[in-house]
Amino acid sequence: MNAAAGCFHTGMTSHGEDRRVVSASREVAAGANRIFELIADPAQHPRWDGSDNLAEASAEQHIRAVGEVFAMTLTNGGVRQNHVVEFEEGRRIGWKPADPDQDPPGHLWRWELERIESSRTRVTHTYDWTQLTDEARFPRARATTAGKLQASLDRLAALAEHD
Repeated sequence: MNAAAGCFHTGMTSHGEDRRVVSASREVAAGANRIFELIADPAQHPRWDGSDNLAEASAEQHIRAVGEVFAMTLTNGGVRQNHVVEFEEGRRIGWKPADPDQDPPGHLWRWELERIESSRTRVTHTYDWTQLTDEARFPRARATTAGKLQASLDRLAALAEHD
């Protein structure tokens, strides 16, 4: 996709000495409900994952509340159970991934949607690892850049605008 198509303004930021909070945002030429449905449906995640880390998720899963857990199979064959810790219908979803049957080690993926008008939405994608306790995961956390988050945003925008 042409990065400028449908993209009215993009922004990427990193905060903190280790950049433990990284985010990217852009305007998408689609309504917030359409975008939210793509995020709330884990089976759709591999279609817009900019890190190409997600292989599949069961079509029976759908995020609707804090406390839910949805599973994703990774491209390396591993499985992540994602614990929903933030949910506001049509506006925000946040989850903490964990190995199966383990407590989340502390990193958070968040999607926030701000309605600009009926067919235009500002979407912000954030990776926050300020509470990550597993030091073995730090190199991968540091490798999660605003550019990688922007790639997910751009793919999500392409789906929302053209599907």
